[in-house]
Amino acid sequence: MPNALDPYREALVVEYHTVWPDDCEDWSAADKARVEALLHASPTEAADLDYVRQHTGFARVITVTPTDLERVSVA
Repeated sequence: MPNALDPYREALVVEYHTVWPDDCEDWSAADKARVEALLHASPTEAADLDYVRQHTGFARVITVTPTDLERVSVA
């Protein structure tokens, strides 16, 4: 189960990662970059958010879901 937004870990995020579903593999790099920027700009709204511990802090990992795509396509 994905984590909810954690203010402590969020303050220590040093990397941002996005996991894309297979049905988005034909998207252009520009389209993916735009969606990634929107998703990571508001991580509280991400449907599948996780944090991965690293030596220097945490990596925020957002796995893109259809719900996320609907939300940012309106933005």
